Amino acid sequence: MLGTLAIATLAGVLTWSFAEYALHNWYGHLAKGKNEFSREHLLHHARYLYFASTRKKAITAGAAMVVVAPLAVLIAGVAAGVAYSIGFVSMYVVYEWLHRRSHTHAPIGPYGRWLRRHHFYHHFGNPKHNHGVTSPVWDIVFRTHTWNRPEPVRIPRQMAMMWLVDESGAIKPRYQSDYVLSGRAA
Repeated sequence: MLGTLAIATLAGVLTWSFAEYALHNWYGHLAKGKNEFSREHLLHHARYLYFASTRKKAITAGAAMVVVAPLAVLIAGVAAGVAYSIGFVSMYVVYEWLHRRSHTHAPIGPYGRWLRRHHFYHHFGNPKHNHGVTSPVWDIVFRTHTWNRPEPVRIPRQMAMMWLVDESGAIKPRYQSDYVLSGRAA
Protein backbone atom coordinates (compact mmCIF):
# COMPACT_ATOMS: atom_id res chain seq x y z
CA MET A 1 0.00 0.00 0.00
CA LEU A 2 2.79 2.44 0.93
CA GLY A 3 4.52 1.74 -2.39
CA THR A 4 1.31 2.47 -4.29
CA LEU A 5 0.87 5.79 -2.46
CA ALA A 6 4.48 6.76 -3.17
CA ILE A 7 4.05 5.94 -6.86
CA ALA A 8 0.77 7.88 -7.01
CA THR A 9 2.41 10.90 -5.34
CA LEU A 10 5.35 10.73 -7.76
CA ALA A 11 2.90 10.46 -10.68
CA GLY A 12 1.23 13.67 -9.44
CA VAL A 13 4.60 15.43 -9.27
CA LEU A 14 5.49 14.29 -12.80
CA THR A 15 2.06 15.26 -14.15
CA TRP A 16 2.60 18.76 -12.77
CA SER A 17 5.67 18.97 -15.02
CA PHE A 18 3.43 18.62 -18.09
CA ALA A 19 0.80 21.00 -16.66
CA GLU A 20 3.51 23.60 -16.00
CA TYR A 21 4.60 23.47 -19.65
CA ALA A 22 1.06 23.42 -21.04
CA LEU A 23 -0.17 26.31 -18.88
CA HIS A 24 2.88 28.43 -19.55
CA ASN A 25 3.07 27.88 -23.30
CA TRP A 26 -0.45 27.20 -24.53
CA TYR A 27 -2.61 28.98 -21.96
CA GLY A 28 -0.11 31.75 -21.19
CA HIS A 29 1.80 32.69 -24.33
CA LEU A 30 -0.31 31.38 -27.19
CA ALA A 31 -3.49 32.86 -25.68
CA LYS A 32 -1.96 36.34 -26.18
CA GLY A 33 -3.80 37.98 -23.28
CA LYS A 34 -7.23 36.43 -23.98
CA ASN A 35 -7.55 34.92 -20.49
CA GLU A 36 -6.68 36.05 -16.96
CA PHE A 37 -3.68 33.74 -16.66
CA SER A 38 -2.25 34.97 -19.95
CA ARG A 39 -2.69 38.61 -18.96
CA GLU A 40 -0.96 37.98 -15.62
CA HIS A 41 1.84 36.10 -17.35
CA LEU A 42 2.41 38.77 -19.99
CA LEU A 43 2.54 41.36 -17.23
CA HIS A 44 5.23 39.25 -15.54
CA HIS A 45 7.24 39.35 -18.77
CA ALA A 46 6.88 43.12 -19.00
CA ARG A 47 7.74 43.64 -15.30
CA TYR A 48 9.96 40.71 -14.36
CA LEU A 49 9.40 41.22 -10.61
CA TYR A 50 5.62 41.18 -10.97
CA PHE A 51 3.97 38.01 -9.73
CA ALA A 52 0.28 37.26 -9.35
CA SER A 53 -0.88 37.63 -5.76
CA THR A 54 -0.62 34.77 -3.28
CA ARG A 55 -4.42 34.88 -3.08
CA LYS A 56 -4.74 34.20 -6.82
CA LYS A 57 -2.19 31.41 -6.58
CA ALA A 58 -4.05 29.83 -3.64
CA ILE A 59 -7.29 30.01 -5.62
CA THR A 60 -5.53 28.35 -8.56
CA ALA A 61 -4.19 25.56 -6.31
CA GLY A 62 -7.67 25.05 -4.84
CA ALA A 63 -9.26 24.95 -8.28
CA ALA A 64 -6.65 22.44 -9.41
CA MET A 65 -7.52 20.21 -6.44
CA VAL A 66 -11.23 20.48 -7.20
CA VAL A 67 -10.60 19.30 -10.78
CA VAL A 68 -7.71 16.87 -10.26
CA ALA A 69 -8.76 15.08 -7.04
CA PRO A 70 -12.17 13.74 -8.17
CA LEU A 71 -10.70 12.50 -11.45
CA ALA A 72 -7.75 10.89 -9.69
CA VAL A 73 -10.01 9.24 -7.09
CA LEU A 74 -12.30 7.98 -9.85
CA ILE A 75 -9.36 6.49 -11.77
CA ALA A 76 -7.12 5.25 -8.93
CA GLY A 77 -9.31 4.94 -5.84
CA VAL A 78 -9.48 7.17 -2.78
CA ALA A 79 -6.02 6.64 -1.26
CA ALA A 80 -4.02 6.70 -4.49
CA GLY A 81 -6.18 9.49 -5.94
CA VAL A 82 -5.61 11.70 -2.92
CA ALA A 83 -1.87 10.89 -2.96
CA TYR A 84 -1.70 11.78 -6.67
CA SER A 85 -3.53 15.07 -6.06
CA ILE A 86 -1.25 15.98 -3.17
CA GLY A 87 1.81 15.29 -5.36
CA PHE A 88 0.38 17.43 -8.17
CA VAL A 89 -0.52 20.43 -6.01
CA SER A 90 2.66 20.13 -3.92
CA MET A 91 4.76 20.38 -7.06
CA TYR A 92 2.74 23.42 -8.11
CA VAL A 93 3.70 25.07 -4.81
CA VAL A 94 7.37 24.09 -5.34
CA TYR A 95 7.23 25.49 -8.88
CA GLU A 96 5.84 28.81 -7.64
CA TRP A 97 8.55 29.03 -4.98
CA LEU A 98 11.38 28.15 -7.41
CA HIS A 99 10.08 30.54 -10.05
CA ARG A 100 9.89 33.50 -7.68
CA ARG A 101 13.30 32.71 -6.17
CA SER A 102 14.86 32.54 -9.63
CA HIS A 103 13.98 36.21 -10.04
CA THR A 104 14.76 37.37 -6.52
CA HIS A 105 17.66 35.26 -5.23
CA ALA A 106 21.07 34.19 -6.49
CA PRO A 107 21.42 30.61 -7.72
CA ILE A 108 22.55 27.88 -5.35
CA GLY A 109 24.30 24.93 -6.97
CA PRO A 110 24.24 23.64 -10.55
CA TYR A 111 20.45 23.24 -10.71
CA GLY A 112 19.87 26.81 -9.51
CA ARG A 113 22.34 28.09 -12.08
CA TRP A 114 20.74 26.01 -14.86
CA LEU A 115 17.19 27.05 -13.91
CA ARG A 116 18.05 30.76 -14.07
CA ARG A 117 19.89 30.57 -17.40
CA HIS A 118 17.10 28.44 -18.87
CA HIS A 119 14.30 30.65 -17.56
CA PHE A 120 15.97 33.99 -18.26
CA TYR A 121 16.68 32.96 -21.83
CA HIS A 122 12.89 32.52 -22.06
CA HIS A 123 12.31 35.97 -20.55
CA PHE A 124 15.02 37.95 -22.29
CA GLY A 125 16.18 35.86 -25.26
CA ASN A 126 13.18 34.18 -26.88
CA PRO A 127 9.77 33.75 -25.17
CA LYS A 128 8.85 31.01 -27.66
CA HIS A 129 11.35 28.71 -25.95
CA ASN A 130 11.96 27.18 -22.53
CA HIS A 131 8.40 27.10 -21.16
CA GLY A 132 9.19 24.47 -18.54
CA VAL A 133 10.64 26.48 -15.69
CA THR A 134 11.61 23.59 -13.40
CA SER A 135 12.41 21.00 -16.11
CA PRO A 136 13.24 20.98 -19.82
CA VAL A 137 11.50 17.63 -20.46
CA TRP A 138 8.36 18.93 -22.22
CA ASP A 139 10.32 21.61 -24.07
CA ILE A 140 12.42 18.79 -25.50
CA VAL A 141 9.30 16.74 -26.37
CA PHE A 142 7.57 19.70 -28.07
CA ARG A 143 10.79 21.11 -29.59
CA THR A 144 10.64 24.43 -27.77
CA HIS A 145 13.85 23.82 -25.83
CA THR A 146 16.88 25.98 -26.50
CA TRP A 147 19.90 23.91 -25.65
CA ASN A 148 22.38 25.53 -23.31
CA ARG A 149 24.36 27.89 -25.44
CA PRO A 150 27.91 28.91 -24.66
CA GLU A 151 27.11 32.62 -25.04
CA PRO A 152 25.70 34.53 -22.08
CA VAL A 153 22.02 35.45 -21.75
CA ARG A 154 21.47 39.13 -22.56
CA ILE A 155 19.58 40.86 -19.76
CA PRO A 156 18.19 44.37 -20.37
CA ARG A 157 20.01 46.65 -17.96
CA GLN A 158 16.77 48.06 -16.51
CA MET A 159 15.58 44.51 -15.72
CA ALA A 160 18.77 43.21 -14.11
CA MET A 161 17.97 41.21 -11.01
CA MET A 162 19.32 42.58 -7.72
CA TRP A 163 21.34 39.40 -7.07
CA LEU A 164 22.97 39.65 -10.52
CA VAL A 165 24.58 43.08 -10.27
CA ASP A 166 26.88 44.85 -7.85
CA GLU A 167 26.32 48.32 -6.35
CA SER A 168 27.70 49.97 -9.50
CA GLY A 169 25.18 48.11 -11.71
CA ALA A 170 27.77 45.78 -13.30
CA ILE A 171 27.31 42.02 -13.52
CA LYS A 172 28.97 40.37 -10.52
CA PRO A 173 32.12 38.49 -11.60
CA ARG A 174 30.71 35.03 -10.70
CA TYR A 175 27.85 35.52 -13.21
CA GLN A 176 29.78 37.08 -16.09
CA SER A 177 30.07 33.78 -17.96
CA ASP A 178 26.26 33.35 -17.86
CA TYR A 179 24.90 36.89 -18.38
CA VAL A 180 25.65 40.22 -20.03
CA LEU A 181 23.73 43.47 -19.73
CA SER A 182 22.24 45.13 -22.78
CA GLY A 183 21.13 48.73 -23.19
CA ARG A 184 22.71 51.92 -21.96
CA ALA A 185 23.67 52.62 -18.39
CA ALA A 186 21.61 55.30 -16.64
